[in-house]
Parts: sequence; structure tokens; C-alpha cells
Amino acid sequence: MSERVLVAGAGAIGSLLAAHLAQVCDVSVLTRRPAHAQALCEEGLRVSGRAELRAEVRASSDPGELPEPALVFICCKGTDLAELAAALRGHFPSARMTTLQNGLGAEEVVGAQGDWPLLSGVTFMSGTRHSDTHVEYILDTETWIGPGRGSVLADAEEAAALLRSAGLKATAFPDLLPAQWSKLIFNASVNTVAALTGLPHEPRFAAREHPADLGQLVFDLIAEGKAVAAGAGVELAEDPWEMNLHATRRGAAHYPSMLEDVEARRPTEIDQITGALLREGARVGVPAPLHTALYRLVKAKEASFR
Repeated sequence: MSERVLVAGAGAIGSLLAAHLAQVCDVSVLTRRPAHAQALCEEGLRVSGRAELRAEVRASSDPGELPEPALVFICCKGTDLAELAAALRGHFPSARMTTLQNGLGAEEVVGAQGDWPLLSGVTFMSGTRHSDTHVEYILDTETWIGPGRGSVLADAEEAAALLRSAGLKATAFPDLLPAQWSKLIFNASVNTVAALTGLPHEPRFAAREHPADLGQLVFDLIAEGKAVAAGAGVELAEDPWEMNLHATRRGAAHYPSMLEDVEARRPTEIDQITGALLREGARVGVPAPLHTALYRLVKAKEASFR
């Protein structure tokens, strides 16, 4: 087990990981803002909701001020990944880097900045960040991890076991690509609809009884994404429609990150999520007109912020 872990990025997911992992190992946190790091050092991290935790962590906005970790979880949004990966360049040469971004291609972005061994991850956890030191744990769902460049399955299993020892749900896969695609299609279908309608992810996303039901659109978007995956030769780990049904039956409505971004009038991960799906569709010659339409609408929504 890794005794020293760095969580790079201290949003909702990074805060949840850091607070849980601090219960079982030495955790450092890399933040973007010095004031955020100072608050974490002085107050620690508090988790409420599905877990009630308090944790002490070491934090800094300068990676050079943090100790060498054995394992790094990169927890920023896809829109911030290139900047964060560049900040990590030249640091922690013996660490194993674990990407946790939505969409495809995060491993390539991080790998371009250093020859660290890589793990690929996707997470279904979610939380609401109330302050620099307090995050509410909303969905206690799984994190999936697989080997990447310079890593083997045993490395992914060790990282997943560490998360489980901290009270989180995690599974290792010998090949993460099928799992990444399952989440890619789920996110491209659910996040964009939430962003454009203003609705949280709730039972209307699964309703298909009447022609006007929103679930009709979500079902068709997922079917289109499945066609792209099939064209790319990817056998999905889980059916994204079943993932959608399961999530809408959890009780409390969930606010997807793209909806939160739109409400905050900031850039979304549309290029990393739907954009990745469309690029793969173009590569393998599978059209995705519904996803293309939603992609353009979200880009137009972003343009309205300016």
C-alpha cells in the first residue's frame, strides 16, 4: 500500500479523495490558489453527507513544497488538465500518476509532461464543494482504475485496494478502455441534457412512456454513443442506459458537473466528453447527429457567457 499520496486538484472529487485517504495514509494536496492551501493547512478537510470525516492534510500551490509521493491522483477537470500536468513537470519522478478525468485522452496529456508510470481512472463519485475546506459527499459510487503506460494490473489493484481501505468503492480492470467508454457515453448523454435543460439528473431522464418524455432523447443519445463504440471496436464494460436507470433510482437528484458549470457561467468539459465521442465517430465513420446537435448547443451556451 502507498503510504504517501498526493491529490492534485482540490475540487469536490479531490477533496473527497484526500479526506478519505488521510484516514489511512499520509496525504498532501496540490491546490491552484495559495489561499486554498493555507486554509487546508490551518483548518483541515471536512466531509459531510454520505460520510462524516475530518482530516489533516499538508497542502501547497507549489509542488516543490510537497513531499515525494508514491501515488498521485490527478483530480482536476479536463479543462484544467494541461495546465496542471505542466505544473507537475519535473516533480515526483518516482510517483505513479493516476488520471481521473472525464472523456478520453487524459493519459496522453499527462504522459507528455513526464515519463511517470501511469494509471487510468474514472470515478462516479460526486460531491458539492461548499468551501475550500468543506465538501458534501453526494454519490458514494465506484472508482474504476486500470494500468496505463509503465504500469501493470497489480499496480491498479493496489491503488483500488488503497481506496477501499479508506472507505471508498473501487475496482481494478485489466483494461480500462471499456469502462471509460461506458462513462463517456453516459456523460455525453446525461451531462449535455442537464446542461441544456437546467434539470438535475433525476427520474425524467429515464422516462419513456410518452413521446414527449425526456428519457426518449437520453435513450437515443446513448444508442448513438453505443454505435460509435461498436464502430471503434470497443465492447462496453457496462450498459450506459442501465447506468442511467440505476442513477435515477437512487432517490436524491444529482447535479452533473456540466450543469454546475453552466449555472456558474464557466467553460464546460464538452470538448473532452462529447467532443471526444464525435472525434471517434468521425475517425471510424459513424455519424452521431444528436450528439453533434447537443455539442453545438452547449458551445453556443458557453459563447453566451462572454
